[in-house]
Amino acid sequence: MPAAVVIGAGIGGLSAGIALRQAGWEVTVLERAERMEPVGSGLALAVNALRALDTLGLGDRARELSRMQGRVGIRRPDGRWLAHTTAERAQEEFGDSVVVLARATLVDLLAAALGADALRLGVTVTGVDAGTGVVRTDRGEHAADLVVAADGIRSATRRALFPGHPGPVYAGVTAWRGLVPWDGRPLRSTETWGGGRVFGVHLLADDVVYFYATDLSPEGAVHGDEREELLRRFGDWHEPIPSLLAAVRPERIVRNDVHAFATPLPAYHRGRVALVGDAAHPMTPNLGQGACQAIEDAVVLAHAVGEGLAHAVGEGPAHAVGEGPASVVGGGLAAYSAARLERTTAITRRSTAICRATKIRNPVAVSLRDAGMALAARFSSALMLRSVRGVLEWTPPRPAASGRGPAARA
Repeated sequence: MPAAVVIGAGIGGLSAGIALRQAGWEVTVLERAERMEPVGSGLALAVNALRALDTLGLGDRARELSRMQGRVGIRRPDGRWLAHTTAERAQEEFGDSVVVLARATLVDLLAAALGADALRLGVTVTGVDAGTGVVRTDRGEHAADLVVAADGIRSATRRALFPGHPGPVYAGVTAWRGLVPWDGRPLRSTETWGGGRVFGVHLLADDVVYFYATDLSPEGAVHGDEREELLRRFGDWHEPIPSLLAAVRPERIVRNDVHAFATPLPAYHRGRVALVGDAAHPMTPNLGQGACQAIEDAVVLAHAVGEGLAHAVGEGPAHAVGEGPASVVGGGLAAYSAARLERTTAITRRSTAICRATKIRNPVAVSLRDAGMALAARFSSALMLRSVRGVLEWTPPRPAASGRGPAARA
């Protein structure tokens, strides 16, 4: 059986481990944290990510654990709508919708599907040999036919494989995220744009609200009290923003500066190593596609390396771990890079362009931006959906294992 080592047990790493295991690989996922404690608060799974999860047999469960969005759109700080759509319209357009759930919920779902026997916690990777597939850790070495680097935006594996690449750059904004209990009142999913600032609100399952906010800030700025900082910046915006900020516990607020690639990598692989998720293409959160693209990566990677290697191993004598048919793995990884590089680069650039639009502070420019969005939405109520059609209309490389994927709908 071919062996794969996955570095990192985030969304991309767990998804890759599941996809490879389902394709017949022996999988070991290495995670340096001693416990599975997901960083962040909430996330959106768009149509494309749900289709990818369908191929793993997890799409329906993700839908059940989340809350389908009703009316969604963009508002001004005074509450006036600039553009909006509905979950029903998305369902009509794409056969599915966007769901929002806690990041911890998705990580727990993925970890359970992977299986505890494949997960090694408290293991720090110290080096990777791309040529041989040997992964060195503080607890010994692992030899593999394939190494999947899902070690995040500051990926040490990426730096080792592409030492000349400039890496992610600061996008000019800092981001806050938090979870707040809600009292059961109806709550619309909105993203509010002001001068240089954004505040998003989404109701999750179990009456919990996920909020996020961004604002211009010097990189590395330190704030003594993040809740007070948020109230200072957003406290006079429309409800429920002030109420949410008054209710959130300061320790439940997560803040991080936003970084993304300005220069794409030349490929998402070297030797026997593949990069997935933020290790391959860190992007701003403005399209809500970071986690979605990581799950896409996992499904495409498993398909690209799975069939050819399984066929090669099945035809000949058993291969020792680390001595698998490297030419087949290499061909699969080249196909993976070819399938993912153009798409993820385009999505990264588009997300960066939206980020630039949210950073506008000049009052005249803000008024022109808002007027343009409102006018376009007035002439086309489907504007928001059509603007992301190219992102959402993605088809997985293999049929769905269950749920609402192409195989189930056929």
